[in-house]
Amino acid sequence: MSPRLTRRRFLFAAFGATAAAGSAAAYARWFESQHVQLSQRTVPGSRIPSETTLRLLHLSDLHASHEIPLDYIARAIALGLKQNPDVICLTGDFVTRREHIPAGYADVLRSLSAIAPTFATLGNHDGGVWSARYGGPSTSVGVRAVLAAAGIRCLHNQVVDLTLRSRRLQLIGLGDLWSGECEPKPAFSSLPSSDRGTRIVLSHNPDSKSLLLPYDWDLLLSGHTHGGQVGLPFLARRFAPVADKRFISGLHRWENRWLHVSKGVGCLFGLRFNCRPEVTLLTLA
Repeated sequence: MSPRLTRRRFLFAAFGATAAAGSAAAYARWFESQHVQLSQRTVPGSRIPSETTLRLLHLSDLHASHEIPLDYIARAIALGLKQNPDVICLTGDFVTRREHIPAGYADVLRSLSAIAPTFATLGNHDGGVWSARYGGPSTSVGVRAVLAAAGIRCLHNQVVDLTLRSRRLQLIGLGDLWSGECEPKPAFSSLPSSDRGTRIVLSHNPDSKSLLLPYDWDLLLSGHTHGGQVGLPFLARRFAPVADKRFISGLHRWENRWLHVSKGVGCLFGLRFNCRPEVTLLTLA
């Protein structure tokens, strides 16, 4: 084979690889990250017998930013609301950067609380020690104000006890693990010792389950991982920002309870590959 032919083949191969990489990057940025999907899962019956089936809408990691605009978040919310949920839970990371709490954010989020009771917890990007360390807000005042204006109750190591369609739920919302604010003890100590309902924990980081092991609950809702954001098994699990790499997305059985880890609505840098964003309808059987 002549050197000239070899060089020509090399250049064609190099051009093809560059074009493929560019196409993949464009797909990840402009297509997949903007096409949210609906995931539907059934959580088998809790330890509390009930004849009522409830529909819980779980959204996480909205990450409003220059890369994740409000019109996209509004479309994701609308997709979830079409499922007629009975209750809505949001598990943190409403923003990505300090300077970007967009005007009109509360108006977009208000569409949730207008349909069903809506509760939230905060994530590591929403303010606190971790956020401040990486140039973000040192407090969550800004995000809390948006949630309050949207009619969404933020649970920070707190409990809410409610009855929906004759079924009793006890929602336990915890502070963010990376921010050092995840404190299950005061939250669970406020629960009644008797007359237990179905207990659902909202905690941004699924690694918080280790702190929750001594407590009595049925289902943990988390996000944080973005499903790995790049859906290649050897990369997604390796780079997912959690210690326990077994649970980076989906519904899982763990220690006689259930975990649901959302892939999230938004993401960092606006990039996803083979890991579509999601809103999830959980049917509590």
